[in-house]
Amino acid sequence: MALRIVEVILESGNEENVRDAVKDIDVVDMWCSPTSKGRLEVHLLVKAEKSEALVDALGKAFDSLVIFRLLILPVEATLPKVEEPPKEEPVPEVVEEVKNGEKNRWIKRISREELQEDVEDSSDLNLVYLITVILSVLVAAIGLLKDNVAVVIGAMVIAPLLGPNVAMSLATSLGDNKMIAKSAKTLLAGIFLALSLSVIIGMIFTVDTTVPEIAYRTNIDLSDVVLALASGAAGALFFTIGTSTALVGVMVAVALLPPLVVMGMLLGSGHFDLAYETLLLFMTNFICVNLAGVAVFVAQGVKPSHWWHAALAKKSVSYALLIWVALLIVMIVLLLFFS
Repeated sequence: MALRIVEVILESGNEENVRDAVKDIDVVDMWCSPTSKGRLEVHLLVKAEKSEALVDALGKAFDSLVIFRLLILPVEATLPKVEEPPKEEPVPEVVEEVKNGEKNRWIKRISREELQEDVEDSSDLNLVYLITVILSVLVAAIGLLKDNVAVVIGAMVIAPLLGPNVAMSLATSLGDNKMIAKSAKTLLAGIFLALSLSVIIGMIFTVDTTVPEIAYRTNIDLSDVVLALASGAAGALFFTIGTSTALVGVMVAVALLPPLVVMGMLLGSGHFDLAYETLLLFMTNFICVNLAGVAVFVAQGVKPSHWWHAALAKKSVSYALLIWVALLIVMIVLLLFFS
């Protein structure tokens, strides 16, 4: 069971106010300790899926105070163990009950704040990101030219383009236009850099289009659309439940970078017709990852903490889903009739 400690720092004398604010939330344990300078530290142990409701309740009650700081800390283990209460009846496939203003999801997730913190770094356009893109392109190109599957998988695992995609999907579900723009800029910079470097590699080295690792990415059918949608959904789902180890497999399945590198090398070597086929594969993966990501975040109930952002988020999600679905339809038409 995933647990979190929500630590709140307030002015002294607010212990009972905290208890009142969280009385409707299933808190496993709570303890308080006074600190220097007239401050009070309150620690609340909760299940990870309850932390968002707890943070919202505390923020609503105390964020107007001069002294207010809230921290979310992971819990590796605890003794005694927190036992699940016995269930009186079987859990339905999808639970639609609403408790504490939050829909009980059939798949539990970590809090909105943790999700935002996790994607913050991956949406930054900085030197480390650009170097990672360059290194992953070099690894992918070597693997493709040598027809070495293991090396290509290594480039997939680096997956520098996956982070900005996830960040953009999360920002869309929250209606955070600033993060959407930031993630899009980072993503476009990575794509441009990867494509440019791949074109140069294609101009320098001989590209054998019959090599299986290259030939595979010049053929696309509807199964690739299904794969991209499933992989994108799995990536967003594992991200929301905080299972980082499973993301390695998702990185390999999504594979945004290898098709982009193949396309660049084919352009650089003059194989424009095959480059078009690879462009379809890259665009299909790109569209499906973003479409599935937004859909999963919305299905998991990821939304803004303040009601005045809700309308903006709803509009953002509607526009995004409309755009991604329309683009996917265009890609399928191109795939069926012009590929």
